[in-house]
Amino acid sequence: MVKVLFVCLGNICRSPLAEGILKKLAKDNNLEKEIIVDSAGTSNYHIGESSDKRAIKIGKKYGLEMGHKARQVRLEDFKEFDYIFAMDNENFKSLKNLEKKAQELEKTKAKIYLMREFDNLYDDEVDDSENDAAWEVADPYYGGEVEFEECYDTLERCNKEFLKYLQKTKSL
Repeated sequence: MVKVLFVCLGNICRSPLAEGILKKLAKDNNLEKEIIVDSAGTSNYHIGESSDKRAIKIGKKYGLEMGHKARQVRLEDFKEFDYIFAMDNENFKSLKNLEKKAQELEKTKAKIYLMREFDNLYDDEVDDSENDAAWEVADPYYGGEVEFEECYDTLERCNKEFLKYLQKTKSL
Protein backbone atom coordinates (compact mmCIF):
# COMPACT_ATOMS: atom_id res chain seq x y z
CA MET A 1 0.00 0.00 0.00
CA VAL A 2 1.19 3.49 -0.92
CA LYS A 3 0.07 6.62 0.95
CA VAL A 4 0.14 10.01 -0.78
CA LEU A 5 -0.46 13.48 0.69
CA PHE A 6 -0.95 16.61 -1.43
CA VAL A 7 -0.19 19.97 0.20
CA CYS A 8 -0.95 23.58 -0.71
CA LEU A 9 -1.37 26.66 1.45
CA GLY A 10 -5.01 26.58 2.55
CA ASN A 11 -6.07 23.09 1.42
CA ILE A 12 -9.15 24.32 -0.43
CA CYS A 13 -8.07 24.54 -4.10
CA ARG A 14 -4.99 22.77 -5.47
CA SER A 15 -4.40 19.99 -2.97
CA PRO A 16 -8.02 18.77 -2.78
CA LEU A 17 -8.16 18.77 -6.59
CA ALA A 18 -4.94 16.73 -6.71
CA GLU A 19 -6.39 14.37 -4.10
CA GLY A 20 -9.59 13.91 -6.11
CA ILE A 21 -7.69 13.31 -9.34
CA LEU A 22 -5.40 10.64 -7.89
CA LYS A 23 -8.33 8.92 -6.17
CA LYS A 24 -10.18 8.80 -9.49
CA LEU A 25 -7.13 7.52 -11.35
CA ALA A 26 -6.61 4.84 -8.70
CA LYS A 27 -10.25 3.81 -8.93
CA ASP A 28 -10.19 3.77 -12.74
CA ASN A 29 -7.16 1.47 -12.58
CA ASN A 30 -8.56 -0.78 -9.82
CA LEU A 31 -5.89 0.46 -7.41
CA GLU A 32 -8.03 2.17 -4.76
CA LYS A 33 -6.95 -0.42 -2.16
CA GLU A 34 -3.27 0.04 -3.04
CA ILE A 35 -3.18 3.84 -3.07
CA ILE A 36 -4.44 5.90 -0.10
CA VAL A 37 -4.75 9.64 -0.78
CA ASP A 38 -5.27 12.72 1.40
CA SER A 39 -4.53 16.44 1.30
CA ALA A 40 -3.63 19.17 3.76
CA GLY A 41 -2.48 22.78 3.98
CA THR A 42 0.57 24.37 5.52
CA SER A 43 -1.57 27.16 6.97
CA ASN A 44 -4.48 27.03 9.40
CA TYR A 45 -6.63 29.46 7.37
CA HIS A 46 -9.41 27.08 6.36
CA ILE A 47 -9.34 24.15 8.82
CA GLY A 48 -12.65 22.28 8.71
CA GLU A 49 -13.93 24.11 5.64
CA SER A 50 -15.04 22.50 2.38
CA SER A 51 -13.04 23.05 -0.77
CA ASP A 52 -13.44 26.31 -2.65
CA LYS A 53 -16.71 26.41 -4.64
CA ARG A 54 -14.77 26.74 -7.88
CA ALA A 55 -12.61 23.72 -7.08
CA ILE A 56 -15.76 21.72 -6.30
CA LYS A 57 -17.30 22.85 -9.59
CA ILE A 58 -14.28 21.81 -11.67
CA GLY A 59 -13.97 18.57 -9.71
CA LYS A 60 -17.58 17.65 -10.39
CA LYS A 61 -17.12 18.51 -14.07
CA TYR A 62 -14.45 15.79 -14.26
CA GLY A 63 -16.15 13.26 -12.00
CA LEU A 64 -14.03 13.76 -8.87
CA GLU A 65 -15.16 13.13 -5.31
CA MET A 66 -14.83 16.50 -3.59
CA GLY A 67 -16.16 15.83 -0.08
CA HIS A 68 -12.91 17.01 1.48
CA LYS A 69 -12.60 19.11 4.67
CA ALA A 70 -9.46 21.25 4.98
CA ARG A 71 -6.85 20.34 7.54
CA GLN A 72 -3.34 21.42 8.42
CA VAL A 73 -0.23 19.29 7.94
CA ARG A 74 0.82 17.42 11.10
CA LEU A 75 4.23 16.08 12.08
CA GLU A 76 2.72 12.59 12.07
CA ASP A 77 2.06 12.96 8.34
CA PHE A 78 5.78 12.56 7.69
CA LYS A 79 5.63 9.09 9.25
CA GLU A 80 2.23 8.07 7.90
CA PHE A 81 2.68 9.01 4.22
CA ASP A 82 5.17 7.67 1.68
CA TYR A 83 4.94 10.66 -0.65
CA ILE A 84 4.14 14.29 0.12
CA PHE A 85 3.63 16.68 -2.78
CA ALA A 86 3.95 20.45 -2.40
CA MET A 87 2.16 22.60 -4.94
CA ASP A 88 4.69 25.44 -4.87
CA ASN A 89 8.10 26.47 -3.58
CA GLU A 90 6.86 28.20 -0.41
CA ASN A 91 4.90 25.13 0.66
CA PHE A 92 7.88 22.94 -0.26
CA LYS A 93 10.09 25.02 2.07
CA SER A 94 7.47 24.83 4.83
CA LEU A 95 7.29 21.06 4.44
CA LYS A 96 11.09 20.74 4.55
CA ASN A 97 11.14 22.73 7.82
CA LEU A 98 8.39 20.54 9.29
CA GLU A 99 10.26 17.45 8.10
CA LYS A 100 13.29 18.50 10.18
CA LYS A 101 11.08 18.68 13.28
CA ALA A 102 9.54 15.31 12.45
CA GLN A 103 13.02 13.79 12.02
CA GLU A 104 14.00 15.08 15.45
CA LEU A 105 11.05 13.13 16.81
CA GLU A 106 11.97 10.12 14.63
CA LYS A 107 8.68 10.49 12.81
CA THR A 108 9.54 10.53 9.14
CA LYS A 109 9.59 8.29 6.10
CA ALA A 110 7.90 10.48 3.48
CA LYS A 111 9.64 11.65 0.33
CA ILE A 112 8.79 15.28 -0.44
CA TYR A 113 8.42 16.46 -4.02
CA LEU A 114 7.16 19.46 -5.87
CA MET A 115 4.08 18.30 -7.77
CA ARG A 116 5.41 19.45 -11.12
CA GLU A 117 8.42 17.19 -10.84
CA PHE A 118 6.01 14.69 -12.41
CA ASP A 119 4.78 17.04 -15.15
CA ASN A 120 5.55 15.53 -18.56
CA LEU A 121 5.23 18.98 -20.18
CA TYR A 122 7.96 20.47 -18.02
CA ASP A 123 10.67 21.97 -20.22
CA ASP A 124 14.04 20.46 -19.36
CA GLU A 125 15.74 23.59 -20.70
CA VAL A 126 14.25 25.68 -17.89
CA ASP A 127 16.51 26.22 -14.90
CA ASP A 128 15.55 23.39 -12.57
CA SER A 129 16.57 25.08 -9.34
CA GLU A 130 14.23 24.71 -6.40
CA ASN A 131 13.21 28.38 -6.63
CA ASP A 132 12.14 28.25 -10.26
CA ALA A 133 8.49 29.22 -10.66
CA ALA A 134 8.22 26.66 -13.49
CA TRP A 135 8.11 23.98 -10.80
CA GLU A 136 4.95 25.43 -9.25
CA VAL A 137 1.30 24.58 -9.73
CA ALA A 138 -0.22 28.04 -10.09
CA ASP A 139 -2.66 28.94 -7.32
CA PRO A 140 -6.07 29.58 -8.93
CA TYR A 141 -7.57 31.13 -5.77
CA TYR A 142 -7.49 34.73 -7.02
CA GLY A 143 -8.44 33.73 -10.54
CA GLY A 144 -11.53 32.44 -12.23
CA GLU A 145 -12.72 29.46 -14.22
CA VAL A 146 -9.77 29.58 -16.65
CA GLU A 147 -7.23 29.40 -13.82
CA PHE A 148 -9.07 26.47 -12.21
CA GLU A 149 -9.14 24.64 -15.57
CA GLU A 150 -5.40 25.22 -15.99
CA CYS A 151 -4.77 24.02 -12.45
CA TYR A 152 -6.85 20.89 -13.08
CA ASP A 153 -4.99 20.17 -16.34
CA THR A 154 -1.60 20.50 -14.65
CA LEU A 155 -2.60 18.31 -11.71
CA GLU A 156 -4.10 15.65 -13.96
CA ARG A 157 -0.91 15.45 -16.09
CA CYS A 158 1.27 15.22 -12.98
CA ASN A 159 -0.92 12.59 -11.33
CA LYS A 160 -1.00 10.44 -14.47
CA GLU A 161 2.80 10.49 -14.59
CA PHE A 162 3.04 9.80 -10.87
CA LEU A 163 0.69 6.83 -11.25
CA LYS A 164 2.89 5.46 -14.06
CA TYR A 165 5.88 5.91 -11.75
CA LEU A 166 4.10 4.00 -8.96
CA GLN A 167 3.07 1.22 -11.30
CA LYS A 168 6.65 0.84 -12.46
CA THR A 169 8.47 1.19 -9.12
CA LYS A 170 5.91 -0.41 -6.79
CA SER A 171 4.61 -3.04 -9.22
CA LEU A 172 1.01 -1.93 -8.80
